Amino acid sequence: MKAPDPSERAATAPFVSVIIANYNGAAHLADAIGSVQHQSLRNLEIIVSDDASTDDSIRIVIGLMEADPRIRLIRSERNCGPAAARNRALAVAKGDWIAVMDSDDLMHPRRLEFLIQAADRDGADIVADDLLEFDSDHSRHPSALLTGRWARSPFWVKIVDYIRLNHLYGPGPAIGYLKPLFRASILTCPPIAYDETLRIGEDYDLVLRLLHSGKSFRVYPLLLYFYRKHKGSTSHRLNANVLNALKAAHLRFLSQLSGVERGLAAVMRARTRSIDTAYALERLLSSLRGRNWLRALGIAVRRPQALALLRLALAVRLHRFVSNLAAPGVRSQRPQVCVLSRQRVIGRTNGSSTYLLDLLAAIAKLGVDIHLLAPSPTTLGRWPYLKLSNDMLIFRTIRVRGTWRYGRRLVSIDLCRIFQGGIAFLDTLLLNFGLTKQLYFRRAPYSVAESLTRADQLFIARHAPAIGDFLIADYCFLTDAFPYALRPDAKTAVIMHDRFSSRASQFNDLRITDSLVSITEEEECSKLAQADIIVPIQWEEAEFVRQKLPSRRVIVAPMAADPVSTPQPGKSNLVLFIGSSAAPNVDGLRWFLDECWPRIWSRLPYSTLYVAGTICQVLGPAPRGVMFLGFVEDIRSLYAEAGVVISPLRAGSGLKIKLIEALAHGKAVVATPKTLQGVEVLLSKAVRLAEDPDKFSSAVTELLTDPNARADLATRGLTALHAHFSSEVCYGELSNHIKASFQAKGATHLSGLASSPNYLSCR
Repeated sequence: MKAPDPSERAATAPFVSVIIANYNGAAHLADAIGSVQHQSLRNLEIIVSDDASTDDSIRIVIGLMEADPRIRLIRSERNCGPAAARNRALAVAKGDWIAVMDSDDLMHPRRLEFLIQAADRDGADIVADDLLEFDSDHSRHPSALLTGRWARSPFWVKIVDYIRLNHLYGPGPAIGYLKPLFRASILTCPPIAYDETLRIGEDYDLVLRLLHSGKSFRVYPLLLYFYRKHKGSTSHRLNANVLNALKAAHLRFLSQLSGVERGLAAVMRARTRSIDTAYALERLLSSLRGRNWLRALGIAVRRPQALALLRLALAVRLHRFVSNLAAPGVRSQRPQVCVLSRQRVIGRTNGSSTYLLDLLAAIAKLGVDIHLLAPSPTTLGRWPYLKLSNDMLIFRTIRVRGTWRYGRRLVSIDLCRIFQGGIAFLDTLLLNFGLTKQLYFRRAPYSVAESLTRADQLFIARHAPAIGDFLIADYCFLTDAFPYALRPDAKTAVIMHDRFSSRASQFNDLRITDSLVSITEEEECSKLAQADIIVPIQWEEAEFVRQKLPSRRVIVAPMAADPVSTPQPGKSNLVLFIGSSAAPNVDGLRWFLDECWPRIWSRLPYSTLYVAGTICQVLGPAPRGVMFLGFVEDIRSLYAEAGVVISPLRAGSGLKIKLIEALAHGKAVVATPKTLQGVEVLLSKAVRLAEDPDKFSSAVTELLTDPNARADLATRGLTALHAHFSSEVCYGELSNHIKASFQAKGATHLSGLASSPNYLSCR
């Protein structure tokens, strides 16, 4: 659990009072409090109202209070129920807003901030969000409380709808289960409190009376409250005492209605009948369990509605039986590492994928199982399938939402995406044959920067808990996914790849469009701060993060190299560029083709430029002396033949992975200063640097005509890689930190030497 940042503690009266009623909730209490401590809204107090617990609850709260003065403890000498416990907390709460939370639940880190901003904007007195319901043992799939039209957009709750939706075993979403936030003023003027005769349904009853007094209630269907169900939960358990108390409270409210409120009274009476039916169902189930068949028959005859509801109990039992059958047998004793990614990882096909897979290969040597979880179909890009290479054997399981497995392929089950894939193929074909000058079909959005959808969140909640002992976000944009893994005990890390907030100004200066969405420095730091460990790919960006986020652990992990033994001078007539269709590559290569290649060709007309990678799909017909090779499965032969490798980048951030790759193949490289960003001190003498088109062209020409110069430059590159870019140097600190985090949690199956799992499961 992350410790609160002392520098951010509130120095004034709290804006929000979070009240947590607790009775013997020691198993989950620390996690519940921790999820409030780490809210983005810092100015709050946490009031734990303990209802005479006999477990370790008090010790846990006192321990947390020592580190965070925002936590307060109220103790009761006797157990009086959750309503009484909440009333004791309300009596001492100081906040302008009151948030209600159960001692075994969790909150999304931005929940309070969002709901209060929305309430102020819309003028609501009471606000609530959707519930993500999950089992403590993750034996059943998590689900949202709100579905259908209720989950599409925010809505105001009218008192009649509120009562109808909360009919026991009714057809609509039981929004009485929602955990509301109240303006403190509506609870004090005039005073209103929880009904202490209720052990279940006390939230519903309080909101009902507030709505009747004219207060406004708005619901925002976002999954920000995580509602835990377990054997000790009481909120979903109905019995005779509970139902009698509910009915009594209903009748009291009904008796207070005026004669003009006939419509409201009719709805109230209908809910009272639903309580009677629920009571009959409980008696029917009790009779069936006791095999008192005559009593059960009598109840069914007198209350046929209860017999009809028996199907619900049978459905629950059937669902539990099916879930047990579908559950995995014996879970691996190895620690589980879950990688959350939205990039199109199918193998070492581009720089980002190569870096990710190499980094994970180092972690796999610890003796852990590694899983890939892609929560969004946007991972597929424009194409309706993914074809996985042998490089993906590092993952024990691979799951991409919206796909179906067919051998080594993951195929989209979305007919629209399949159709769009056909159009995209035709569009690319026309461009490559010179029949068009550009791609007219809209390129797929840069998937790694997409926001999480509701379906993405549910997908993560469904699959991540069982495999999320350690969570890794691939790119900063996916740190928003961490809360939906429902693993507050898990350590988290984010792989930066790039410093994205620095790119906009670079591309604006060049008057070109980046392939990424724009993100501000504040937004990027906010996303990075959601992880325990931040993993930049180079030192300059690491220093930036340390300055902006001094409380976070920063571990630099550059791209490691596996260098060849000797330089490979290659052919004196061959230049090579390898890259993806990312915007920096497209801009850099077009600049080279327009400004540099004609100069080189005029001096060395026998020379050839090979272009390999997905960048070939967006460039149109090849100029004179240039060959577009497309994606090449094995690039070793290309590197071996090339005399000079170019990296003419003019924008971008991060470590230029293709630079490390080229040096590792023993090549002479001509690059722009932008290519060496962050590693200038280490590699400036191993690369021929040039930024001006004439100087860049001259450097390429000189190296092509001098094999000894190529060999000398390559030798310096290999020497630098051996010294600074070995796997141990690049990935050792991160691997050791992950190993230590598992050992601190009691993991005993870490070998530190075990090979990665040799199997692939795509589900």
